[in-house]
Amino acid sequence: MRWLLDRPRLALAALALLVLGPGPLLLQVNLDNAPEAYFPTDAPAVVLDNELREEFPQDQVLVALFEGPQLFEADFLGRLHGLVEDLERHDRVERVLGLTSTDHIRATEDGFSVERLVEADDLGRLDAEGWRDRALGDRFAPGLIISETGEATALVVRPHVLEDSLQRLELEQLLRRSIAEHGLEAELTAVAGHVALDVAQLRAMIGDLALLVPGTMGIGLLLLWWLFRRWLVVGLAAATISAVTGSALALLVLTGKPFTLITAIMPPLLTALTVAMMMHFFNAVLHAAQRGYQGRARVEAALQAVARPTLFMALTTAAGLASLSVSPIRPIEAFGQVSAFGVLVAAACVLGLLPAILARYDHGPWVRQRRGMRQLDGFLRWSAHLAVRRAGWVVGAAVLLFVVAIPQIRHVEVETDLYAFFDEGHEITRATRQVESQLSGVMAMEVVFDGPDWDSLMAPERLQAIERVQDWLDARPEVDYSLSLPDLVAEMHWAFNEEDPDYRTVPDNEQLVAQYLFIYDGQDLWDVVDRDFTRSRLLLNLNATGAQELNALMADLRDHLEAEPAADLEWDIAGMGRLFADQERLLIQGQLHSLLVVVGLLSVLMLLMWRSVPVAAASMVPNLTPIVLIFSLMGLLGIWLDMATAMIASVAVGIAVDDTIHILHAYLRRRRAGSPVAWAVARSFRQSGRAVTATTIVLIAQFLLVSLSDFQPTQSFGLLTAFGLAAALLYDLLVLPAMLVLFSRMTAGRVG
Repeated sequence: MRWLLDRPRLALAALALLVLGPGPLLLQVNLDNAPEAYFPTDAPAVVLDNELREEFPQDQVLVALFEGPQLFEADFLGRLHGLVEDLERHDRVERVLGLTSTDHIRATEDGFSVERLVEADDLGRLDAEGWRDRALGDRFAPGLIISETGEATALVVRPHVLEDSLQRLELEQLLRRSIAEHGLEAELTAVAGHVALDVAQLRAMIGDLALLVPGTMGIGLLLLWWLFRRWLVVGLAAATISAVTGSALALLVLTGKPFTLITAIMPPLLTALTVAMMMHFFNAVLHAAQRGYQGRARVEAALQAVARPTLFMALTTAAGLASLSVSPIRPIEAFGQVSAFGVLVAAACVLGLLPAILARYDHGPWVRQRRGMRQLDGFLRWSAHLAVRRAGWVVGAAVLLFVVAIPQIRHVEVETDLYAFFDEGHEITRATRQVESQLSGVMAMEVVFDGPDWDSLMAPERLQAIERVQDWLDARPEVDYSLSLPDLVAEMHWAFNEEDPDYRTVPDNEQLVAQYLFIYDGQDLWDVVDRDFTRSRLLLNLNATGAQELNALMADLRDHLEAEPAADLEWDIAGMGRLFADQERLLIQGQLHSLLVVVGLLSVLMLLMWRSVPVAAASMVPNLTPIVLIFSLMGLLGIWLDMATAMIASVAVGIAVDDTIHILHAYLRRRRAGSPVAWAVARSFRQSGRAVTATTIVLIAQFLLVSLSDFQPTQSFGLLTAFGLAAALLYDLLVLPAMLVLFSRMTAGRVG
């Protein structure tokens, strides 16, 4: 893009367009961290879930927990019912389950009736103790909407299909506003459920952006000012960062992809990478200025020194990020694609637009800042001396570290647990624990049974088969609560027989079952069976929220149903529990595929750049070893491989290879000019080593800032990426030159 050097105004206009052009599109960014945004649309669990939601209610709910001694007083119940009515009038709400809105089956003189658990229009019929006893005596309310002690009650807000996180935020705000309007804030102790969790993640994402984007940009600009003391540099850097991040976000909008907690890492990442590229370029300009170059000649000398390594730096980084495109987790795929595009835009700006602008408009002096450089130069001299004089020891120590690190990788756990992604003190974590302690687990799972034809689920033998599966599940420690069609049929049979406990079972008479179901006039039945009585759901509330526990439960259930089939019913597992459990398999698949792709792409790019198999192989060592060290650290610290940490290997390798390219390029250029090995290493470190070390320090600082996020996967991503970059720098400054020295000695020995 050197032809742009003759067109500075065009370059300036292009940069301005990249800064200002994405603006209208940025207003259309779709903030959506809902679970549906993460799963492949063609995954079997997603297909089944979509099919179920056409017939049955959502299993993503919002739970409001109320506690206090007055829960069954008429005044509280009246206000609670008013809240239920107001919520159900809203077009986002399908139904609200609560004391005054759920079914209660009881005996009557001529059979049974279905009433509300608490009759809001006849609260004077019983006193507070009477309503409390009735609620606690109900078969289905305890554990769902009332605690076993009667000291807590809940409203379960069941929405219609919600399209994104902003609609979930709107629903939570509606709930809290309505609670305040009905004077129930004093009794409210928790708001939990999958909807509340998604809202908490949305708020964490917005908080991360507010901290990380200006924070990473500020660190980069401060370092550029400290190194070069030029306002022109700072201004161009700020404009370039805006152009790169804005263009990437615009692509996200144009491709219709949502902005999630995963893609929220993209702006600070691109900021860090863009600063690193600019630092190499500006350092080359400074070096050219010290050699007496001015104006356009200075810029051309700088480009001659860094254009090729910076281009390959961009290509390798983009390749590392693009390797994430093979992940079946859609936000990871989007992160990889859009970030790779952003890196290429950054390279175009740094190698095309900035040189033209500097060549025309830069008239100030370039003076190397000495403060702070003495320590950096001392470190680089020590590194070069150690790598050259003790090459064998350095390589031996690296091999030993590698051997020690490898076994730790087996301790890495692949786990997804959204309820563990915030610390114990976070509001959503405390709310979830409170709901679990008073009611039941918040993870929903369902076993779906399909009969052979219409009304087939009225057959007693099929209902009893479902009941046996439910009994097996109820005995599992992961299951806190269950509800099924046989439960409701048995409750009708019990009530019809004057509430005789011996009759709380599914009757053997199919016609009697059909009669019960015909005269049932409540709402709860249609939560567990369709109108044709061909499909039924066994609903479960689980206290297990991690993918490993959920997968173990599902595997055991599948084995049980294979060994003891549920009559002639077809069955499957669905709900949020299965969706999150399946994510573990998708993460492993995506991690393996992306690693293979990134190693393959980088190997090809290194071979193209160096045109030497030994050199290409040597250049991969400082970049692949940090992957091993990152995963070994994860194993040692018990950090999970989850949605965010699954990206670390590709991101870290893509970034770390940049340092290798600059150091190796400078070394080989001097060797081809006839310099001895030791001199080539020393001079390469003096020129490229400064920029490499400075850029890595700023990258580490920026990723450590990312680790300050409230969202624990983002914390881990920032911390581990910073660790990987530090390890890669040490390998570039010590192991790589030591390998080059040993290789040179071996070659000289063979020649001799």
